[in-house]
Amino acid sequence: MPSRRQFLKFGLGGGLLLAAAGAARAQRPFVAASGAEALAVLDAGDRVVLAAIVPALLAGTGEAAGQLDAVIGSVDRAVAGLPPHLQAEVKQLFALLGSWVGRRWLAGVRAPWSEASRAEVAAFLERWRFSGWRLQQQAYQALHELVFAAWYARPGSWPAIGYPGPPEVR
Repeated sequence: MPSRRQFLKFGLGGGLLLAAAGAARAQRPFVAASGAEALAVLDAGDRVVLAAIVPALLAGTGEAAGQLDAVIGSVDRAVAGLPPHLQAEVKQLFALLGSWVGRRWLAGVRAPWSEASRAEVAAFLERWRFSGWRLQQQAYQALHELVFAAWYARPGSWPAIGYPGPPEVR
């Protein structure tokens, strides 16, 4: 049976070993989505819906047209980080909006998403934002939060809001 002194020595040695292993572990730096990566959770139909919604939501934020794919990739990463039941709900929302019935009758967008004007998409988003139906308000909030979280997580959007970036930990 180990003595109290041996127990303390082994405990201290084990603690130091764990601390050294934690310090030696290299943490990968954050790399923003470029848009060239394959989507992890969303599919091509979801991409089409997002390609129409993202510019309407980001109007006035300094959103560059060339960054649309990167923002969609960031939305996909954000959805991939959600618990499975929330991922399923987001997928259901995109499936509903991607369907003809959902686009035409629930969203009120006549043209296919790829041909819809920014004004028509913005009008749909405003209707859902101020809808008397709570479910539409929640769906709007989900779209809004996903897109804006993806946009403001991108280092290219930080200068527009005066954010210098995260502090460097040494």
